Amino acid sequence: MDNNILAGYAAKLSALSVFRGILEDKTISGFLKLLNEPTPKNYGGFTASLYAHTDNMTAYILEAVTEDENPFMLRLAAYEEVPPFIERAAKSELAVLQELSRISPETVRRAMGENAVYAASGWKTEEIDFLAAYTRRMSCLSTRGYGIFAKYHTFTLKDGRLVPVKNPDPQRLSQLSGYELERSRVINNTLALLNDKPAANVLLYGDAGTGKSSTVKAVANEYKDRGLRLIELSKSQLAELPTVIERIARNPLKFIVFVDDVSFSSDDDNFSSLKAVLEGSVSTKTPNLAIYATSNRRHLVKERFSDRDGDDIHAGDTREELISLSERFGLKVAFLKPNKEAYLKIVEMLAKENGIECSDELFMRAEAFALRRNGRSGRAAKHFIESVLSEM
Repeated sequence: MDNNILAGYAAKLSALSVFRGILEDKTISGFLKLLNEPTPKNYGGFTASLYAHTDNMTAYILEAVTEDENPFMLRLAAYEEVPPFIERAAKSELAVLQELSRISPETVRRAMGENAVYAASGWKTEEIDFLAAYTRRMSCLSTRGYGIFAKYHTFTLKDGRLVPVKNPDPQRLSQLSGYELERSRVINNTLALLNDKPAANVLLYGDAGTGKSSTVKAVANEYKDRGLRLIELSKSQLAELPTVIERIARNPLKFIVFVDDVSFSSDDDNFSSLKAVLEGSVSTKTPNLAIYATSNRRHLVKERFSDRDGDDIHAGDTREELISLSERFGLKVAFLKPNKEAYLKIVEMLAKENGIECSDELFMRAEAFALRRNGRSGRAAKHFIESVLSEM
């Protein structure tokens, strides 16, 4: 009798259409296998997979459901009308999944018969209204997101696919010192993006080690709970920008496409890709995205004296196009090397954060350290404090 019950559950799970994507989840597919064949091997495989995340099966299945990227949710996210048959199917499947999430280990053990003696592990279940929980979740798509964007907030591009960064740089704005005015301009622009106001593409340029990249990453970390996501591309991936933009254009979240340490040679093919996006070509206009780029150069294209030779009749126009790429950023923020006072202020803040007593001797050592490291910078201050900590 219990075998027939499990077989019925297996049939219901196998028949999912709207939420079929959750069957690709290793733990849920392991559960389906257990329902079809309640053996000690399948029992142990499922519980081991579940324990890697939680011991609560109801909560696990609900999370998989609310983060699933499916036709019903995509239409809701895009504020499109949902066909009645898809809506009915979604509600019916939520009821099925709610029922499945409450299957107890005792029910499975009974179906295992005498083999149940080998199934010592178990799991928790609880009473949760899946339809109500799903409705609440769909009401905050603009801040929580869906699919991989619900689980992660930082991404890279690999083989044309967005890949989540599972352990991103944890840098926070509160950990950065100096450049408050420069950083506030980046923050204000980001807040405009989040508040559905016109936001500029941003170029952060200036000396190495002054916190350009750290500012972008800290902003992404600061506002991830408000629906901000960061996609980091290398310069060589700029040709894939239109594909990335198409992938996220209808997403209710907001995105920063981050290109770090940008510079181009005059014959660089990636130049045109970035130029097209910055100029807002028809294929790249989307209000939920801004480009943030960092560079050590005020003008992003390297120009050599040899470039001025050749047979280009309108060489002046060509040069002007190359050197004016940076002017296509709506907001340009300069991060220049700090003077002595600003540098020592950064050292002081980092010292206090790490429980190091500030003194004239410490500041003298910090100055000497900077002179040996290509001059004063936020990076030099950080490395100095790390060296002091290692001595302690």
